[in-house]
Amino acid sequence: MATKIRKAVIPAAGLGTRFLPATKAQPKEMLPLVDKPVIQYVVEEAIASGITDILIVIGKGKHAIGNHFDRSNDLEAALRARGNDKLADELKRISEMAKITYVLQPEPIGLGHAVSLAEKFVGGEPFAVLLGDTIFDSKVPCTKQLMTVFDRKGGSVIAAHEVSPADVSRWGIVKGKPAGAGVIAVQDLVEKPAVGSAPSNLAIAARYVLTPGVFDCLRKTKPGKNGEVQLTDALKLLAAKEPVFASVVEGKWYDIGTKLDYAVTFVEFGLKHPQVGAEFRKKLEKLVK
Repeated sequence: MATKIRKAVIPAAGLGTRFLPATKAQPKEMLPLVDKPVIQYVVEEAIASGITDILIVIGKGKHAIGNHFDRSNDLEAALRARGNDKLADELKRISEMAKITYVLQPEPIGLGHAVSLAEKFVGGEPFAVLLGDTIFDSKVPCTKQLMTVFDRKGGSVIAAHEVSPADVSRWGIVKGKPAGAGVIAVQDLVEKPAVGSAPSNLAIAARYVLTPGVFDCLRKTKPGKNGEVQLTDALKLLAAKEPVFASVVEGKWYDIGTKLDYAVTFVEFGLKHPQVGAEFRKKLEKLVK
C-alpha cells in the first residue's frame, strides 16, 4: 500500500545576500518571475504532488511570504469593484491552495537547522522538503517523482540531477551504487568537490522525501562552516542507519541561486508567459540584433 505523504517543509529563511539590495526587505524566494514569485511555483508543485499541509520556515522581519499566501479581502473587494473578478478569484485561489503554517528560524544557521524546526509539524510521518528558491518544470511534479521512489524502495529519497562535470564544485554530489533504473543507493554525499575528484556528476537537486529518522541525525549533526548545520551532513548519518536513495529526476531544474541564474530564468519564464511571451520574444530579438 502506498504511503500517503501529506506534509511538506519549505525552508525560506536565508539572508539572500547575493541579491542585495533587492532582498533587504523581502526573501529571495519572493523574487518574481514576471508576475508570480518563485516560492509560489514551489508551493504549487507540492500541492500537485498531493501535499495538503505545508510549513514554511521564514526569517526575522521577512513577512512578505505570509502576506502573499494570506487572504486579502480588501484587495479582492477593490478588484471586484473595478470589474476584475478574474484577478480577484486568482488571489483567493492562492490563499486557499493548501493549509500553510509558518515557523521562525531566529538565525540563518543552515538548512539542516531549518528542517529541524519542523519536527513537531511532521509528527513522526515521512515528509517532503522543497527548497523555496528552486523550481522544476516537469510533466510529473518533481516531488511526486520522489514519492513514487519512496513507495517502491521504502527509504528516504534525494532528488538528483545530472550536471556538467565542470560544474560539480557548485553542488553537493551523490556517491552510490545503482539500485534500479535512475535510482542510486546512497553511500556518501560530497559537498562541492573539486573538479576531477567528484564521485559522480549527480547533484543534489533541492527536493527530498525523508523519514522522520532524519531528526535524530540532525540533533547529532555538529555545526560546520559559518556555524551552520547542514542537511547534507545529517543525511550522511541517516544513510549509515537506514536506506537512503537518490533518484535522477526528469524535468528542467531552475536554481535561482545567483544573479545570472535568476536573470536567465526570468527570461525563460517571460518567453513562456501566456500574455506577454510572444511580444517579449520580439523585443529580445530586437535587443540581440
